[in-house]
Amino acid sequence: MTEQLTAERILDTAEDVLRRYGPAKATVVDVARALGVSHGSVYRHFGTKAALREAVAERWLRRTSAPMAAIADDPAVPAPERLRGWVRALNTTKRDYALQDPELQRTFRELVGDATGIVTAHEDELAGQLARIVAAGVAAGDLTAADPAVAGRAVFQATARFHHPAHAADWTAPANDADLDAVVDLLLAGLAPR
Repeated sequence: MTEQLTAERILDTAEDVLRRYGPAKATVVDVARALGVSHGSVYRHFGTKAALREAVAERWLRRTSAPMAAIADDPAVPAPERLRGWVRALNTTKRDYALQDPELQRTFRELVGDATGIVTAHEDELAGQLARIVAAGVAAGDLTAADPAVAGRAVFQATARFHHPAHAADWTAPANDADLDAVVDLLLAGLAPR
């Protein structure tokens, strides 16, 4: 019996094909061949090559944002500690991806360069998680912010050096963790109740 062709199976295979051939050379025909189906079968799930590539990029980004949401929404951890833990976890996750599979990281950077809407949605999701942390801190009296959404986005932007792929080479520097802590200390001081 042959395995049913699902969107997830196609995405798994597309990820492997992209890693093997790179975004410039990988085709829908390559994905179909690896699956043992016609390229028309792949197009029934993803109408265009661009749609398939965007779906792969979106799935990669979800792998980062989903675990971060669990940290952001953990009511057992006070908001200041949660914010620090969230920024550290995002840096660690991105650093691990970059170190463990640099070829996949290069492929990913090329894919997301073409998928600005997906990247924007991902950044909005992450900034929203930070906004929820700030809002929880305001409600508990641990933080202050006139607008938690604005504060969350500001924290996201201020910590970009620790999670934006353009800075990946810096994440293995000996001072990375100390620099991250210093930035978060500064941000928490700015969000501390007066």
